[in-house]
Amino acid sequence: MNSTLQQTAEFRKMYSSDLDRVILIEREIFLFPWSLGNFADSIKAGYVCQVLEQADVIFGYGIMMMSPEEAHILTIGIAADWQKKGWGKKLLQHFIQHARGENAKSIFLDVRESNHGAAQLYKQAGFQHIATRKGYYPAMCGREDALVMQLML
Repeated sequence: MNSTLQQTAEFRKMYSSDLDRVILIEREIFLFPWSLGNFADSIKAGYVCQVLEQADVIFGYGIMMMSPEEAHILTIGIAADWQKKGWGKKLLQHFIQHARGENAKSIFLDVRESNHGAAQLYKQAGFQHIATRKGYYPAMCGREDALVMQLML
């Protein structure tokens, strides 16, 4: 392929104008998706809201909340057709680098106990399971536990 035709993916700030495309991915990949309002509120609150885009196609996103000494990754999503290609890892690394740049000492995140693929990705990145939140997530038959994971920076 001609190198001028190859597109590279880029991380960029998420804008309100992106939310219609972001929510489509969210609804595609999560059984209990965030609402459009959750994303809009995150942007308004000044959280680190990023999209992963290639050739004007948004195929990934994430939101991280920063506090003086720690970061909390609130959500990460990669469109189904783009999964299992390393993009989730790249997005996670992007957030880790951002948190380091802000001098955070650690990053926290929650992951569904049943989401083995995501939990494995986080473990490979150095996150440790430090606690369990009982009944944290809605589930088809009641509630599901969340694994609380932490990465020391």
